[in-house]
Amino acid sequence: MEKVKFTQMKDGTAEEYAFLTEHETEYASHTADRLLKALVELDESLSGYQITRLGHSVQSATRAWRDGADTDWVVGALLHDIGDIYAPYNHDEYAAAILRPFVREQVAWAVEKHADFQMLFYADKVPGMDQHKRERHRGHPYFDDCADFCERWDQSSFDPDYDDLPIEFFAPMVHQVFSRKPYDPAVIRAGERVPLMDADTAANRA
Repeated sequence: MEKVKFTQMKDGTAEEYAFLTEHETEYASHTADRLLKALVELDESLSGYQITRLGHSVQSATRAWRDGADTDWVVGALLHDIGDIYAPYNHDEYAAAILRPFVREQVAWAVEKHADFQMLFYADKVPGMDQHKRERHRGHPYFDDCADFCERWDQSSFDPDYDDLPIEFFAPMVHQVFSRKPYDPAVIRAGERVPLMDADTAANRA
Protein backbone atom coordinates (compact mmCIF):
# COMPACT_ATOMS: atom_id res chain seq x y z
CA MET A 1 0.00 0.00 0.00
CA GLU A 2 1.34 3.43 -0.99
CA LYS A 3 -1.72 5.50 -0.14
CA VAL A 4 -5.06 4.91 1.51
CA LYS A 5 -8.16 4.75 -0.68
CA PHE A 6 -10.57 6.71 1.49
CA THR A 7 -11.40 10.39 1.03
CA GLN A 8 -13.34 10.64 4.28
CA MET A 9 -11.83 9.39 7.53
CA LYS A 10 -15.00 7.53 8.46
CA ASP A 11 -14.55 5.27 5.42
CA GLY A 12 -11.04 4.06 6.33
CA THR A 13 -10.36 0.41 7.06
CA ALA A 14 -8.41 -1.10 9.94
CA GLU A 15 -5.67 -2.03 7.47
CA GLU A 16 -5.44 1.52 6.21
CA TYR A 17 -5.22 2.97 9.70
CA ALA A 18 -2.51 0.47 10.62
CA PHE A 19 -0.61 1.64 7.53
CA LEU A 20 -1.03 5.29 8.52
CA THR A 21 -0.02 4.64 12.12
CA GLU A 22 3.21 3.05 10.95
CA HIS A 23 4.02 6.09 8.82
CA GLU A 24 3.08 8.56 11.53
CA THR A 25 5.24 6.76 14.07
CA GLU A 26 8.20 6.89 11.70
CA TYR A 27 7.60 10.59 11.06
CA ALA A 28 7.31 11.38 14.77
CA SER A 29 10.63 9.66 15.45
CA HIS A 30 12.38 12.54 13.68
CA THR A 31 10.79 15.30 15.77
CA ALA A 32 14.07 16.17 17.48
CA ASP A 33 15.81 16.78 14.16
CA ARG A 34 13.01 19.05 12.98
CA LEU A 35 13.11 21.03 16.21
CA LEU A 36 16.86 21.53 15.97
CA LYS A 37 16.39 22.76 12.40
CA ALA A 38 13.65 25.11 13.57
CA LEU A 39 15.97 26.51 16.24
CA VAL A 40 18.50 27.43 13.57
CA GLU A 41 15.71 29.15 11.65
CA LEU A 42 15.14 31.40 14.67
CA ASP A 43 18.00 33.45 13.28
CA GLU A 44 15.49 34.62 10.67
CA SER A 45 12.98 35.79 13.27
CA LEU A 46 12.71 38.83 15.50
CA SER A 47 15.72 41.15 15.32
CA GLY A 48 16.83 44.27 17.18
CA TYR A 49 18.47 42.62 20.18
CA GLN A 50 22.23 42.36 20.53
CA ILE A 51 22.02 38.63 19.83
CA THR A 52 19.77 36.53 17.60
CA ARG A 53 16.86 34.46 18.85
CA LEU A 54 18.95 31.35 18.31
CA GLY A 55 21.69 33.00 20.36
CA HIS A 56 19.18 33.75 23.10
CA SER A 57 17.96 30.15 23.07
CA VAL A 58 21.38 28.55 23.36
CA GLN A 59 22.44 31.11 25.94
CA SER A 60 19.40 30.32 28.07
CA ALA A 61 20.16 26.60 27.80
CA THR A 62 23.84 27.18 28.55
CA ARG A 63 22.99 29.07 31.73
CA ALA A 64 20.62 26.28 32.75
CA TRP A 65 23.24 23.61 32.11
CA ARG A 66 25.88 25.55 34.06
CA ASP A 67 23.42 25.91 36.94
CA GLY A 68 23.31 22.12 37.19
CA ALA A 69 19.80 21.84 35.76
CA ASP A 70 18.52 18.45 34.67
CA THR A 71 17.80 17.54 31.05
CA ASP A 72 14.13 18.58 31.16
CA TRP A 73 15.03 22.06 32.36
CA VAL A 74 17.88 22.45 29.87
CA VAL A 75 15.74 21.40 26.90
CA GLY A 76 12.90 23.58 28.16
CA ALA A 77 15.27 26.55 28.27
CA LEU A 78 16.56 25.75 24.80
CA LEU A 79 13.10 25.51 23.20
CA HIS A 80 11.15 28.07 25.23
CA ASP A 81 11.04 30.62 22.39
CA ILE A 82 10.76 28.23 19.44
CA GLY A 83 7.30 29.61 18.70
CA ASP A 84 8.62 33.07 17.85
CA ILE A 85 8.49 32.44 14.09
CA TYR A 86 5.01 30.93 13.78
CA ALA A 87 3.22 32.11 16.92
CA PRO A 88 4.54 35.56 17.83
CA TYR A 89 1.52 36.37 20.00
CA ASN A 90 1.46 33.12 21.96
CA HIS A 91 4.93 31.71 21.45
CA ASP A 92 5.03 30.49 25.05
CA GLU A 93 1.93 28.30 24.60
CA TYR A 94 3.27 27.03 21.27
CA ALA A 95 6.56 25.92 22.82
CA ALA A 96 4.81 24.34 25.80
CA ALA A 97 2.53 22.35 23.50
CA ILE A 98 5.59 20.87 21.78
CA LEU A 99 7.28 20.00 25.06
CA ARG A 100 4.31 18.84 27.14
CA PRO A 101 4.15 15.17 26.06
CA PHE A 102 7.87 14.65 26.73
CA VAL A 103 8.94 16.63 29.80
CA ARG A 104 7.95 17.06 33.42
CA GLU A 105 4.70 18.94 33.97
CA GLN A 106 6.66 21.51 35.98
CA VAL A 107 8.84 22.40 33.00
CA ALA A 108 5.98 22.57 30.50
CA TRP A 109 4.07 24.90 32.85
CA ALA A 110 7.04 27.21 33.28
CA VAL A 111 7.54 27.42 29.53
CA GLU A 112 3.83 28.00 28.94
CA LYS A 113 3.67 30.91 31.39
CA HIS A 114 7.11 32.46 30.96
CA ALA A 115 5.87 35.36 28.81
CA ASP A 116 3.61 36.53 31.65
CA PHE A 117 6.48 36.29 34.11
CA GLN A 118 8.91 38.08 31.78
CA MET A 119 6.76 41.19 31.85
CA LEU A 120 8.07 41.91 35.33
CA PHE A 121 11.35 42.98 33.76
CA TYR A 122 10.15 45.35 31.04
CA ALA A 123 6.40 46.02 30.95
CA ASP A 124 6.68 49.14 33.10
CA LYS A 125 8.55 50.70 30.16
CA VAL A 126 5.90 49.80 27.56
CA PRO A 127 2.59 51.70 27.68
CA GLY A 128 -0.47 49.53 28.10
CA MET A 129 1.34 46.48 29.45
CA ASP A 130 0.87 44.94 32.88
CA GLN A 131 4.22 44.55 34.62
CA HIS A 132 2.66 42.30 37.24
CA LYS A 133 0.76 39.98 34.92
CA ARG A 134 2.44 37.02 36.56
CA GLU A 135 0.42 37.70 39.72
CA ARG A 136 -2.57 35.97 38.15
CA HIS A 137 -0.58 32.76 38.67
CA ARG A 138 0.37 33.48 42.28
CA GLY A 139 -0.30 30.45 44.44
CA HIS A 140 0.36 27.92 41.69
CA PRO A 141 2.78 25.18 42.83
CA TYR A 142 5.19 26.05 40.02
CA PHE A 143 5.05 29.84 40.43
CA ASP A 144 8.49 30.14 42.01
CA ASP A 145 9.99 27.78 39.45
CA CYS A 146 8.81 29.93 36.55
CA ALA A 147 9.99 33.07 38.34
CA ASP A 148 13.47 31.58 38.74
CA PHE A 149 13.45 30.29 35.15
CA CYS A 150 12.84 33.81 33.89
CA GLU A 151 15.22 35.55 36.28
CA ARG A 152 18.21 33.25 35.84
CA TRP A 153 17.91 31.90 32.30
CA ASP A 154 15.55 34.00 30.20
CA GLN A 155 15.72 37.71 30.93
CA SER A 156 19.49 37.52 31.49
CA SER A 157 20.31 35.78 28.18
CA PHE A 158 20.81 38.64 25.73
CA ASP A 159 24.54 39.07 26.28
CA PRO A 160 26.74 38.99 23.15
CA ASP A 161 29.84 38.46 25.32
CA TYR A 162 28.55 35.41 27.17
CA ASP A 163 30.37 32.15 26.43
CA ASP A 164 27.53 30.14 24.89
CA LEU A 165 27.74 26.44 24.27
CA PRO A 166 26.95 25.53 20.62
CA ILE A 167 23.61 24.10 19.60
CA GLU A 168 25.38 20.82 18.75
CA PHE A 169 26.16 20.42 22.45
CA PHE A 170 22.44 20.29 23.24
CA ALA A 171 21.37 18.09 20.33
CA PRO A 172 21.79 14.78 22.23
CA MET A 173 19.58 16.13 25.04
CA VAL A 174 16.88 17.11 22.57
CA HIS A 175 17.03 13.64 21.01
CA GLN A 176 16.85 12.05 24.45
CA VAL A 177 13.75 14.00 25.42
CA PHE A 178 11.85 13.47 22.18
CA SER A 179 12.60 9.76 22.05
CA ARG A 180 10.56 9.25 25.22
CA LYS A 181 7.14 7.66 25.23
CA PRO A 182 4.64 10.54 24.95
CA TYR A 183 2.70 11.36 28.11
CA ASP A 184 4.46 8.71 30.15
CA PRO A 185 3.41 9.32 33.79
CA ALA A 186 6.95 8.42 34.86
CA VAL A 187 8.16 11.37 32.77
CA ILE A 188 5.34 13.84 33.36
CA ARG A 189 5.56 13.38 37.16
CA ALA A 190 2.55 15.60 37.76
CA GLY A 191 2.87 17.83 40.80
CA GLU A 192 6.53 17.04 41.35
CA ARG A 193 9.05 19.85 41.66
CA VAL A 194 12.70 19.45 40.73
CA PRO A 195 15.02 22.35 41.62
CA LEU A 196 16.29 24.39 38.71
CA MET A 197 19.78 24.41 40.16
CA ASP A 198 22.00 21.73 41.63
CA ALA A 199 25.23 23.04 43.12
CA ASP A 200 27.13 19.73 42.99
CA THR A 201 26.21 19.11 39.37
CA ALA A 202 27.03 22.72 38.47
CA ALA A 203 30.47 22.38 40.08
CA ASN A 204 31.20 19.30 37.98
CA ARG A 205 30.19 21.17 34.83
CA ALA A 206 32.27 24.26 35.53
